[in-house]
Amino acid sequence: MKRLVLAHVTTVPETLEFLRAQVVASMERGDEVHVVSSPGEKLDGFAMATGAAFHPVSMRRRITPVDDLRSLIRLWKLFRRIRPEVVHAHTPKAGLLAMLAAMGARVPIRVYNVLGLPLLTATGFRRFALTWSERIACFAAIDVLSISESISEELIHRQLCRAEKVRVLGQGGSFGIDAVRRFNPESVGIQTRNIVRQELGIPEDAPVIGFIGRLAREKGVGELVEAFDMLRAGFPSLRLLVVGPWEVHDPLPTETVSRLRTDSSIHLVGEVSEPARYLASLDVFTLPSYREGFGTVVLEAASMGLPVVASRVPGLVDSVEDGVTGRLVAARDSASLAAGLRSFLLNSEIRESQGKAGRIRVLRDFRDDALTTATFTEYDRLRAQYVGRTPFFKRATDLVVALTALVVFSPVLVLILALVQIMMGRPAFFRQIRAGRGGKPFVLWKFRTMSDARDLDGRLLPDERRLTPLGRFLRQFSLDELPQLWNVIKGDLSLVGPRPLLMEYLPLYSAEQARRHEVTPGITGWAQIHGRNETTWDDRLERDVWYIDHRSFCLDIKILWMTATRVVEGSGTGAMPVFTGSGRGVQ
Repeated sequence: MKRLVLAHVTTVPETLEFLRAQVVASMERGDEVHVVSSPGEKLDGFAMATGAAFHPVSMRRRITPVDDLRSLIRLWKLFRRIRPEVVHAHTPKAGLLAMLAAMGARVPIRVYNVLGLPLLTATGFRRFALTWSERIACFAAIDVLSISESISEELIHRQLCRAEKVRVLGQGGSFGIDAVRRFNPESVGIQTRNIVRQELGIPEDAPVIGFIGRLAREKGVGELVEAFDMLRAGFPSLRLLVVGPWEVHDPLPTETVSRLRTDSSIHLVGEVSEPARYLASLDVFTLPSYREGFGTVVLEAASMGLPVVASRVPGLVDSVEDGVTGRLVAARDSASLAAGLRSFLLNSEIRESQGKAGRIRVLRDFRDDALTTATFTEYDRLRAQYVGRTPFFKRATDLVVALTALVVFSPVLVLILALVQIMMGRPAFFRQIRAGRGGKPFVLWKFRTMSDARDLDGRLLPDERRLTPLGRFLRQFSLDELPQLWNVIKGDLSLVGPRPLLMEYLPLYSAEQARRHEVTPGITGWAQIHGRNETTWDDRLERDVWYIDHRSFCLDIKILWMTATRVVEGSGTGAMPVFTGSGRGVQ
């Protein structure tokens, strides 16, 4: 099989950073990778760092019908131009637009990665719009990858997606954690912890609680500041480290913003490219979010050996093992959050043991290389199932035409059957194992055209000496292939496609030639109307692959019409040499 042509789509380029390991690994295995996101320096930088082809298409997170329609059209045009086999979307807006555009562009494999459900905290019209956005995206996708089991349950429970379409790769997390190079406390080291604390003016012996994420209301930052106030009476030297960008669409209350900016015990750091440095300076990590898809940052903290206190909400219940790698507390409840944090600040042994347990769990279940492999396995599964699958309309056409032809030609079939039995004896049919779609074997039916004549030693004579006058006539006008209408009805063959060849040829094809098995083979095809058996193997196999890349209903009609012309002419029916690989043949 040729390399996979793959397009990753995100609403904003910041999300692409989570895909870095997958994109690099995909290109290393020979895939042609395209990344599509809103324009910006981060998109350009990601493309330069990975070598992937990049395509800026503006997409807004908010609901903007006119702009969304423009983005949809641009995506459709892009997919028509680059012809990906897989479109993989990773954010809600990108999921909606990319899945619809890919479906319109007839992309065979459409994967929607559900990283979270914003509708869980939305209200009013926004909740209604987000609900239908998810339903449409899931409908247009052929495969929905949920980031966690609890999000899968929400998708099914809220009737956003059919249960049989949803799956979780591995233990969840979608992208996995680089626990060896990036988020490894041994490689980051105690020296980094001291340097960061010195940079921020935090004493070496001060206990530090940390948060990394968007500074948004739904991330529970307000409750975190309240819990921090509750804890300071018992821990006078306590510090709070807050890392992340301000969220403009879900802003924090004014009083919370004021506290973050003015309290000397709160260290406010903006968006950073290497969160591991700041995680190294912490004692406890917390994510008191109202909703999450999985909480990847929680796994990053666990990989750094930190215990985690998080909200008991879908997504986070999968990333934190309560009482093992951290504690789950009630969402929107600052007192419950303070109690969870206090339990770790008071007991260094529990803090250390649950931090170690968290890292062990990440190494066992959430390594990025393992999830990358699982993603590639999923692509291969989908490719085998959907690429080259006979479309419903084509399959329906095959059945109608084949059944009609059997009825119309039934007198001819009966006459040929009788003549073959009289002139060549039984059996009247020739059956042979041929390679079908995906290289799977099937039994091909034809009328016999050769006798069983043998030499004095009992060996069959060469084909040209066993070909009877009746057989030569049947071959000249392709009448010997009429029984293959039964193969069409069974689904082994289509009316149009690459001709099925012998099973022993399978290991002889080049990677490009082997693509002929991506679709259901046919009674006739593009190679048959361009010389049939009078062309070279190179030309014949090249035309088979050309058909796969350009197949359409109109092209099939053209091939059928030209086949009828060739049959009437009786041309191109000579014997084809044996295929020996690399386009060579021997008589």
